[in-house]
Amino acid sequence: MTSRREKQDAPVVENFGWQLTYCCLGGKTHDWPRMPEAGTATMNFKGEQLASELANWISQVQDTDPPYPIAGCKAVIAPHAGYSYSGPAAAWAYKSIDTTGIKRVFILGPSHHLYLNGCALSGCKEYATPIGSLPLDLETMKELRDTGKFDILDIDADEAEHSLEMHLPYVRTVFKEMDVSIVPIMVGAISKESEIAYGKVLAPFLAREDTFCVVSSDFCHWGTRFSYTFYYPEPEPSDEPGIRLSRTVAPSTSHPIHESISRLDHEAMDILTLNSPSGVASDAHTEFSQYLSKTKNTICGRHPIGVLLGVLATLEEGRNVHATIKWVRYEQSSPCETIRDSSVSYASAWVEF
Repeated sequence: MTSRREKQDAPVVENFGWQLTYCCLGGKTHDWPRMPEAGTATMNFKGEQLASELANWISQVQDTDPPYPIAGCKAVIAPHAGYSYSGPAAAWAYKSIDTTGIKRVFILGPSHHLYLNGCALSGCKEYATPIGSLPLDLETMKELRDTGKFDILDIDADEAEHSLEMHLPYVRTVFKEMDVSIVPIMVGAISKESEIAYGKVLAPFLAREDTFCVVSSDFCHWGTRFSYTFYYPEPEPSDEPGIRLSRTVAPSTSHPIHESISRLDHEAMDILTLNSPSGVASDAHTEFSQYLSKTKNTICGRHPIGVLLGVLATLEEGRNVHATIKWVRYEQSSPCETIRDSSVSYASAWVEF
């Protein structure tokens, strides 16, 4: 196993603006806690400061109809960038959670550093955060390992991934003083068919009344540094197809890039609201997959979202349980005006089923 001090020497390849490494699967369960050292903002805060910041962001969330917390809320979709960027947006998702009776929280996050053609579990027994540790649900994780469908991360890959880490302090805050455990799952670059298959595996677990799920995802990563400059030349309701901006292809002076990005993201959000004529999760999953193929939108949590759709489709088919997904917040890190600019989008939703 690669030591923690050697992780900077691991072979990497640039992909989608992030680094991927190929050498950190095949880990074993162990007694080490996972420490918050993934290069994220969690270590930039002392415990009391972080707890105060998270509580403040949650308190600033405006009430909605239905009022918070959302009765029947079983999952949220929330961003995972540095807290100064996406912390306030994520608060809208976490304010939605009704913690009553919840004993375990699944956290599904994309893999930014590890090439993973499947899903992987932690080998740790505990995840540390600056505001208190979260024990892993070892019994549930053994059940998942026993399916033979999950790899085990070694400690280096586990600690390198920020998509899971950034949600831990929020989970610890919302479930404060509750005896709650977590089941973190890293989701790789899997096919739609695999998303459906993993959804079928996870559906019986997420159907339990004492189980909640956090799906970790940012939305559009726009700019040349992300190798993504998709642009709609005309605002809605125009159906003019999108183009790729470059130094020689400029945006329209009447339609800013950031408005095009918002339209692009909201197309995905509308699909994920289960607004298709059938209102069926499996149809939304197909439409979402087609949307991604068409636009190539750089939604980093597209595969965890796909697994969630697989779960919802399984519950619809097997238990006649129909879900509601409501988006409650959308933000961009900065408004893009020219090809030299870049931004990341953050969206939060609650899921009732």
